[in-house]
Amino acid sequence: MDSGERTVRTGPVRVVPGLAVTALAIAVAAAVNRLLPAVSALIIALALGVLLANSPWNRPALHPGTRLASRRLLRAGVVLLGLQLSIVDLARLGGPVLVVVVATVGATFAFTWWAGVRMGVGEGQSLLVAAGFAVCGASAVAAMDRVADNDDEDVAAAVALVTIFGTVCIVALPLLREPLGLAAVAYGQWVGVSVHEVAQVVAAAAPAGPAAGTAALVVKLTRVAMLAPLVAGTSLLLRRRRRTHGATARRHEHVVPLFVIGFLAMAALRSAGVVPTEVLNAARLVSMLLLTAALFGLGTGVKFGNLRAAAPISLALGAVSTTFAAVVGLVGILLVT
Repeated sequence: MDSGERTVRTGPVRVVPGLAVTALAIAVAAAVNRLLPAVSALIIALALGVLLANSPWNRPALHPGTRLASRRLLRAGVVLLGLQLSIVDLARLGGPVLVVVVATVGATFAFTWWAGVRMGVGEGQSLLVAAGFAVCGASAVAAMDRVADNDDEDVAAAVALVTIFGTVCIVALPLLREPLGLAAVAYGQWVGVSVHEVAQVVAAAAPAGPAAGTAALVVKLTRVAMLAPLVAGTSLLLRRRRRTHGATARRHEHVVPLFVIGFLAMAALRSAGVVPTEVLNAARLVSMLLLTAALFGLGTGVKFGNLRAAAPISLALGAVSTTFAAVVGLVGILLVT
């Protein structure tokens, strides 16, 4: 447990100012997202947090509440995210496409992590970029941060890369559809397996029509399902590495993070068909609100000076990872369609 979490626990009243500002940021992010649907509310909230962190209004009284948002609210949001996943949706893909999705996610994650370390980005940030690009953008970055325990600047840089290169995909992939000769469904599957954020997937698939949009979303949700095993596997790997090098495990560290177990439990409930539609809709909204709050909280720990130093090499990693995911995903989709 770090000093931030100790501060949160010293008194419930101390978190009120920070949570009030967080609630205001959520409202602003939601309003901007309504005007610009292609821009995720998560990313807007992160940007607002960064702006606050580098402004004269970043008072110490806000820190307990924003730290709580970036930790506990994040975990709760990831748990509820599991209710968006159903084995029925995965089964609709069919075996070959499912194999392509799993292989692309695994290959992109491993390659990006490896390439980032070789390029000098640093293992922590490379791991976050790998999660964000391979799985589901900002949500995956934030979830993986709870395992890797990186600096807030690493988180902000990884989410910024998700924004930049996801936007590039929104423009580039529709332009490539006709030269590649992709039918609507195949194009949607390619978008779903290659693009980072859900909102970006919707925007990139829309020009090809409803069939492409549906295919893209099903594939994207299948990628989201990979979040739990990737986080759990990475947690086990890092834990084993610390033991090999003689380091002690962090206090209260679990072999598999509890929020990952909660995520899987929620997915099992959804698959069992016992959760009413009204509850699923409410959970989807609450999960988005919690994750938006978490990204704002993470942003409040970021300083511009620390971001500028790593920008060029991080951009290079983002370009390499995006290209890798798009090429591997395209080859896989072409082979099975």
